[in-house]
Amino acid sequence: MNIKFPSRIVCLTDETTEWLYMLGQQDRIVGISGFTVRPPEARKEKPRISAFLSAKIDYILALKPDHVFGFSDLQADIASKLIQNGLPVTVFNQRSVEEIFSMLYQVGSIVGESGEAIRQIALIQAHLKAIKVKSETFKVRPKVYFEEWDSPCISGIQWVSELIEIAGGLDCFPELTLQPLAKDRIIHDEGMVIDRNPDIIIGSWCGKKFRGDRVAQREGWSNISAVKNQQLFEIKSTYILQPGPAALTEGVNQIHQIIENWQIYQSK
Repeated sequence: MNIKFPSRIVCLTDETTEWLYMLGQQDRIVGISGFTVRPPEARKEKPRISAFLSAKIDYILALKPDHVFGFSDLQADIASKLIQNGLPVTVFNQRSVEEIFSMLYQVGSIVGESGEAIRQIALIQAHLKAIKVKSETFKVRPKVYFEEWDSPCISGIQWVSELIEIAGGLDCFPELTLQPLAKDRIIHDEGMVIDRNPDIIIGSWCGKKFRGDRVAQREGWSNISAVKNQQLFEIKSTYILQPGPAALTEGVNQIHQIIENWQIYQSK
């Protein structure tokens, strides 16, 4: 039985672009998100056809794609317009580490590379397991406040919380992580952060630079252990808020390094 797999693919977000490159299927990509930075060669080789909430529909149609990959309910309008123009569209809505792996496998299957997808997934899973094993040797698990946005304060999504746990920390707001929408992870009372007294604060402000100095100047936050001990760090959204290979590799590596350095700091 002959199966025709997609050969002209548009990726509306960067995680599917990075994954297709990792699978060696970059030649199938004919359009990418303007926010794509991984891998760096993608920006040089592929036309940019979308932002996150908007897309050049006419441009996409002119590229004659035979499949479009997107991410999240926020791209529903873009997906709807493309579907109305007869394009096959797959929009994933992964929120957890498990769901990220599921997305990776599904993309691999759609392009006829399920075997290579399984091989690559196994390597990433082994990497996460190695980090978790090392983290289990830590004497103390620091409380980590991850801030996805500053005004209003929004705590981290589920996959971020899970990676914090794998890397050796404890999420300060575990009850919010299961909320898939950012509006449901808003911390309406900043005093709650003070009360939970994180040992580490990590900021990743969705594409704009994290300002630890401004965070430290918030009313009452000078009493927080992380602020007292200057344990405020940025992880760029490219590495941790991209629900694909980047978060499961570079993102978790950076979290783990921060927590490992905190362990050293505490032992002095």
